[in-house]
Amino acid sequence: MIIRDEAFFQREDVVDISCDLIGMILCSKMNGHVTGGRIVETEAYGGITDLASHAYGGRRTGRTETMYATGGICYIYLCYGIHHLFNLVTGPKGRPDAVLIRALEPVRGIETMLDRRNLNRVQRRVAGGPGLVSQALGITTNQNGISLLDSGKIWLESDQNWKSVHKSETEIIASPRVGVDYAGEDADRPWRFRLKGSKFTSPAK
Repeated sequence: MIIRDEAFFQREDVVDISCDLIGMILCSKMNGHVTGGRIVETEAYGGITDLASHAYGGRRTGRTETMYATGGICYIYLCYGIHHLFNLVTGPKGRPDAVLIRALEPVRGIETMLDRRNLNRVQRRVAGGPGLVSQALGITTNQNGISLLDSGKIWLESDQNWKSVHKSETEIIASPRVGVDYAGEDADRPWRFRLKGSKFTSPAK
């Protein structure tokens, strides 16, 4: 079921949303190709008060302005000039929280995902890292700022059957985020969430 309820994204607790996204399916339709993967790893970023966030201290630039939009918007930025990293903006307008999607298990349009990644079999390297997620789904910064609710290009689906069987708090591993050592005490926040036992998450820290 496609999530069209803006209230899901506009809640104020980005950590809760980051956990709730585990097990959902992130989909894209690019150049007529529909692809999708089950979310198995996320990271939460707490906007103004989180030193690891691009919007820490209320920073507003051409890049971060998207983060201040109403929850449910895509925030996609270029890392090291190479990797397109996909985030979901959360919270009410003006609160720049976001969730980075770090890893997917391919479930839809798998052949297209493999082709985009130049691979011949399903494995962690298809979408087991934030840059790989975007590449596998055909997402680039061209989609920055579009809505997950009605754009028809990127959307989120819930899977109640999977959730009722698999998902519980004991199946989600919380640990520090990756690559934010510069953030001082905030680097130790256990805001990276992984599905326990999944072979598709990015390497453990």
